[in-house]
Amino acid sequence: MLLKSTLIYGPAILLTRISALLFLVIATRLIDKTEYGLLTLVVTVGEMTDVAVTNWLRISLLRLGGKGDITRGSLARAGNILICTTLLALVIAVVASSLVVPERWADFSIAVCAYLVAGAIARYALVVLQMQQRHSTYAMLEFLRALLQLVFPVATLLVQHNSFLSISLASSFGTLTAGIVAGIVASRRVISGPPRFTHREFFALGVPIVVMALVSFGLANAERVFLKVYHDATAVAVFAAAYALARQPVDMIANAINMGAFPEAVARFDEEGPAAIAALLKQFLALIFTLSLPVAALLAALGHDLTELLLPASYDGPYNLLFAIIACSAVCTNLADFVYGAVVYAHKRPWLLIISKFSGSTATIVLSFLLIPRMVEVGAALALAGGAIVNLLVSMLISERLTPVPLPWRALAVSLGISASVGVAAALVSGYLGDLHVIFRLAAAGFVAGIAFLGLNALCYPQEARHSLGIVRSRLQQFG
Repeated sequence: MLLKSTLIYGPAILLTRISALLFLVIATRLIDKTEYGLLTLVVTVGEMTDVAVTNWLRISLLRLGGKGDITRGSLARAGNILICTTLLALVIAVVASSLVVPERWADFSIAVCAYLVAGAIARYALVVLQMQQRHSTYAMLEFLRALLQLVFPVATLLVQHNSFLSISLASSFGTLTAGIVAGIVASRRVISGPPRFTHREFFALGVPIVVMALVSFGLANAERVFLKVYHDATAVAVFAAAYALARQPVDMIANAINMGAFPEAVARFDEEGPAAIAALLKQFLALIFTLSLPVAALLAALGHDLTELLLPASYDGPYNLLFAIIACSAVCTNLADFVYGAVVYAHKRPWLLIISKFSGSTATIVLSFLLIPRMVEVGAALALAGGAIVNLLVSMLISERLTPVPLPWRALAVSLGISASVGVAAALVSGYLGDLHVIFRLAAAGFVAGIAFLGLNALCYPQEARHSLGIVRSRLQQFG
């Protein structure tokens, strides 16, 4: 089931990441570092406000609204709450903008508010599709969103490339357009009926999530704010570029698995009990280890080559080190949120996650104060990783008290060995071909790393390899 979910959601999430990558490549060449830094800060402040005030509705709806046939009463009740929380988010965003970017407060406030409104509408519509179990439709509309968020801002860049505001508004318009389309598609299968939850149940689950978000600001992009305060928007631009390139491949894998795994996990818990969710999440862990760790190792080995290809020469920095730290922090965050967090949500006790988020946030903020003034981007990456590790460890302790999730030790050991081999192979090939153009270095290193990954997995999991090979052969024979 997990692999099927990954294959369904993976292409849409991959296209979303590719869209963001293409925009990164284009934007860093057409606007200066200050404008790009402010553009990334719009997303940072928008995400922090959104997570704290409106994002909890997604989790509450998935947990309480059911799946399959979704009633109009449930969606109307959640929609009314969404309107109120979005208005509150707009007020908070305006205040936050005056603190983070006082020199361009008016433009920054408009950009963040547009980001919040568009995001709220799109998320609400997409989560309804997820509840309806319309996974393929969800994936197609995510692809539409990714396409529009690339086309509209790039078109704006070509006309007016000296203002982060116009570019940000174009991106938000793309999100809004996709959200409206998704809402129309989702509404056609909504059935009549009363709400399946009360306001009290909804807020009982949602308020702890809001509190958790408030105490976890240090874990969610706060290092960029510290970079702006201690240095300037150009430092934010360099770190944001490294962050986008290093984190997105890791996040893509975990998100693709989680899109189908979370609704299935809470459903199994309700129907079959704790043992069922523990078994499913053990598979989740093994799949993340198998797919994410080699990707993190490859990013660490080829960080410099990737930025040489994708970023302008002015975006110089210690990218191999930044990629390694950021990729590892992404793996830790995904494990905490999607595996151990799922246990807490299944037990309907999200307030327990306040403890882990607060611990990780505190660690990130303290490390930011200590490291960013002297180490700039590397200090920001280390602060991010420190908070992610603390958050993961505390999440594991909390989950252990509710429903222990067995750690797949063999999968972890095998993945670490394969990851080390993949990273070393890629680094050696890149170093050996140092005189060639970066495209050829990356192609050769990626090819060798891919062969090493497939070959070592086949040696370690021969039965699974034979099974997969048999499926491929049967498909080829059908086409033949």
